[in-house]
Amino acid sequence: MSVKKILVINGPNINLLGKREPSLYGSQTLDELNASLTKSAERLGLELEFVQANCEGKIIETLHRAGAEKDGAILNAGGYTHTSVSIRDAVLSIQKPVIEVHLTNPAAREEFRRVSLLTGAAVGVVAGFGARSYELALYWFSLN
Repeated sequence: MSVKKILVINGPNINLLGKREPSLYGSQTLDELNASLTKSAERLGLELEFVQANCEGKIIETLHRAGAEKDGAILNAGGYTHTSVSIRDAVLSIQKPVIEVHLTNPAAREEFRRVSLLTGAAVGVVAGFGARSYELALYWFSLN
């Protein structure tokens, strides 16, 4: 059996993990998160590639590439979760499973964060478990 190749896409401001609002997002940096996910992926028989983008267009282009080159994607679109029809359309267009992840629980936060334009396009959503949200998404890919 071949190794599943998963693209982990992080959107705006995720590059500031460990510095930005650590009371909400924790003290772990993006590099530390990626290193931890790489170890977990190896145990689960997955291969990961990481992309972080603060621009909507780069996220869309990365999703298109995932559709052509990968077996699926884990997407934390950050604030674009609540605003981007274009990212939603990209998720729908690639015909590969995409799991929406969030470090925090958007439903427990400000009103404007409670609507995700991505949820109906993603195969699933994992939110509110900090870095474990990504780990749970990896686990899903290892089983499907």
